[in-house]
Amino acid sequence: MAAILQIDKLSKQYADGTAALHDVTFSLEPGEFVAVIGPSGAGKSTLLRCINRLVEPTEGSVLFDDIHSDKANRRQVQQLRRQVGMIFQGYNLVERVSVLHNVLHGRLGYMDPIRGALGLFSNHDKQEAKALLVRLGLEQQIYKRADELSGGQQQRVGIARALCQKPKLMLADEPIASLDPLTSKVIMDYLYRICREDGIACMVNLHQVDVAKSYATRIIGMHKGKIVFNGRPDELTDEAIAHIYGGSPVKE
Repeated sequence: MAAILQIDKLSKQYADGTAALHDVTFSLEPGEFVAVIGPSGAGKSTLLRCINRLVEPTEGSVLFDDIHSDKANRRQVQQLRRQVGMIFQGYNLVERVSVLHNVLHGRLGYMDPIRGALGLFSNHDKQEAKALLVRLGLEQQIYKRADELSGGQQQRVGIARALCQKPKLMLADEPIASLDPLTSKVIMDYLYRICREDGIACMVNLHQVDVAKSYATRIIGMHKGKIVFNGRPDELTDEAIAHIYGGSPVKE
């Protein structure tokens, strides 16, 4: 099976001289659920943002589904972002509008700009958005304002919005960082189950090693902008964790 994402020698250096990524190389197969772990400042968020061109890489290449993200023009970047859903730690919802309207924002990349600005979504899109919200256990919140929801519910709206794009790849940047353990499990269960059922490849940045080992089909460990581990969860030994986080081996 051909890789859906191929990253080769990707580097990013910011204007202040900070080297966020250095010579990052890996590929992602369709349907994989990959967790990226590492300490704060390891380059995890920069990596995800280079994939969908929210951040411009300094060197290297990003090939997603025959689109060279690093060289893409405006039209190609728009096409790329249609197919790559993004889930943010801070939810990034429009709080004053309804849950349904927030989910429908996932269709804006497919719409005429004027119709999108006026919120003229088709009945088909509305029905599909409602079906996604039911699938995510939010059928009672469809017409509520986004700011009436709990943090966990807002993150589920964020997942539904990304799914409304009909993506081939989902990028989730610390989606459970601000949530309690029980709510975190709910979010990860939904994200994992839906991506697996729909055959969507997923890359999720996580701080929690135990969560990564519970859900991921593969784990990528980053330290100071470099990949220092790339393997199955059962290969993530105490020594590997220590290498990723730069400390002593974790004791069971």
